[in-house]
Amino acid sequence: MAEEINTLEDLQAVAGEAAPMTEVMTPREPVRDELGRSYATGKRKDAIARVWIKPGSGKVVVNGKEMNAYFARPVLQMILRQPFQVAGVEDQFDVQATVKGGGLSGQAGAVKHGISKALQLYDPSLRGALKAAGFLTRDSRVVERKKYGKAKARKSFQFSKR
Repeated sequence: MAEEINTLEDLQAVAGEAAPMTEVMTPREPVRDELGRSYATGKRKDAIARVWIKPGSGKVVVNGKEMNAYFARPVLQMILRQPFQVAGVEDQFDVQATVKGGGLSGQAGAVKHGISKALQLYDPSLRGALKAAGFLTRDSRVVERKKYGKAKARKSFQFSKR
């Protein structure tokens, strides 16, 4: 007859495992290139941003222009500053970004996503704060495609009874 298993110790004894069931966590290593930069790709809607960060004075350059010149709206500038504020490293990193596709709002979101990913690659200890804020998750919402027989994605043509 089989033994009764009531506790975890009983199960381990039956299975022949004496060691406790714990995973060995290896600490994440920083990922940097030979120039001391970290690179990440950020995406939002149709925009794709290539982002490099390195230690510096907090200068942000997007497509060869200063952040204030490229993203003129204060809301978009605030979006770009969010990862640094959450991680607590404001004005400690210089950002060089090239972004293509989409509109300004999508591009700002893509650069924010890229900055967040690059920050956690540069300093893995920042990952917890960035992940808790949801900055490492790609926002998968994109524009719905237009369907045939419809005016737009969901809007129908005007109904006519006669």
